[in-house]
Amino acid sequence: MSIALTCSNLTNKYGRNYALRDLDLQLEENVIYGLLGQNGAGKTTLLNIIAGGICANYGTVKVRGTKLGRGESPVDFCFVREKHKLFGGARVIEVLQLAANFHPKWDWVLAHKLLETFRLDPNQKVKQLSRGAESLVGNIIGLSSRAAITLFDEPVLGLDVLMRERFYKELLMDYANHPRTILLSTHLIDEIAPVAERVYIIDEGSLLLHDEIHRIRMSAYLIRGNSIAVGSFTEGKRVLHTESYGHGIQAAIFDRLNDGDMRMARQQDITIESLTLQRFFSYLIEGGH
Repeated sequence: MSIALTCSNLTNKYGRNYALRDLDLQLEENVIYGLLGQNGAGKTTLLNIIAGGICANYGTVKVRGTKLGRGESPVDFCFVREKHKLFGGARVIEVLQLAANFHPKWDWVLAHKLLETFRLDPNQKVKQLSRGAESLVGNIIGLSSRAAITLFDEPVLGLDVLMRERFYKELLMDYANHPRTILLSTHLIDEIAPVAERVYIIDEGSLLLHDEIHRIRMSAYLIRGNSIAVGSFTEGKRVLHTESYGHGIQAAIFDRLNDGDMRMARQQDITIESLTLQRFFSYLIEGGH
């Protein structure tokens, strides 16, 4: 599969503080990715560098093999920011009309459909919208642009559960008919797991993990039993977190288990449970410090 975008050794500093540290990222054509990290992890800085909004101190960004110049934006590209710089006095429809001028693949049929799905009044002024409604306007732009590379920064911020589910559903439906490279930046791994195929997890500007969602599901476990048995079982495995409970201990591990592991667990009365992706994410971040 061809490569849509490559970031190599991206480093960005604000004074003595690093927003990004030698970060590498590679996005293939027509794949949905999740970019995961806590607030302040460097997600927005990374997206702004890709979009050309800020310049990295070091490193390069290439789109389909061509290096971008300082402050240069990719072609056929859409970046939906967490904090939209929308014209407050403009109406929603006017904002969409402006966005359509910058995206040659813009689909007005989809845009009007999404206005109805998200229950937005096209004649309402942006400054009158709630935070969640502002997010929806940005999401309509991101989907209707049909850009070959589309970045969403916290696209469900301020949305209730119903609207979050509607957004993900619309994204998947349109992606199925019009595949492109999509990167969703968020801290809600359980929500994007049914949507994203692969994830990048970053913390304090550094990459902690890059993997496929289904591989993470097959490797993230919570192990429970007496301390000696659990200690023996987890030897040589990647342990993310341990804690005591009652007369035993539990350990979160990130490793593939084989038939021998399962036999050993039965023999030593060890309980094995799959970790939720959100708990895996939390333990991974904790283990990164």
